[in-house]
Amino acid sequence: MSDTILIVDDDNELVRMLKSFFEMRQYLVITAGNGAEALKKAETNPDLILLDVNMPVVDGIEVCRRIRDKVACPILFLTAKVEEQDRINGLLSGGDDYILKPFSLRELEARVVAHLKREERHRGKAKYRFHGELSIDYTAKSVQVGETYLELTRMEYDLIEFLSMNPNQVFDRERIYERVCGCDAEGDSRVVTEIIRRIRNKFQKCTETEYIETVWGMGYRWKS
Repeated sequence: MSDTILIVDDDNELVRMLKSFFEMRQYLVITAGNGAEALKKAETNPDLILLDVNMPVVDGIEVCRRIRDKVACPILFLTAKVEEQDRINGLLSGGDDYILKPFSLRELEARVVAHLKREERHRGKAKYRFHGELSIDYTAKSVQVGETYLELTRMEYDLIEFLSMNPNQVFDRERIYERVCGCDAEGDSRVVTEIIRRIRNKFQKCTETEYIETVWGMGYRWKS
């Protein structure tokens, strides 16, 4: 079965071009011309979303925030913005990658293929892992401490998954950023510091156990 891509952009010409391009490569393509329409089309559960950041009324960042907890697929931002804080805000809102305009179709296709393959690998992983009172369901992408399920963003879960699948190994921020964000470590690795801070705050509300350890001068590791 072909993967389904939702393309969201208020540039009608760009949407038509991308739709034609991906349909020629045997993808099923759904389109939306604004944020409000994107929220509705996201209910179709696409396999990947290409989401323009700069749209009137409801911009891409807000769309991502609203759908992130309900849609598990990769979300790739399309944007002309290059400011560091814009990248950080987008990734922390639940986005998985940034594609800067203007972009080449070959690069865009490569990013799409990489993220879809990454999703397939996630689906094939072991279902559960237990760490005392903590259990991680890699199929359902959920984390439970005792009777409490943690409310996690996609990037928070992905970071937990990556570290917990590689217990006691130390990874620096750049390596974690590359694996969690699906990028070639070109972005700001300080995103990792912020995500870990948020994860720790959520853990602290229901357990005294420290699962993610800081190894000063080196990075972070999952304590097992």
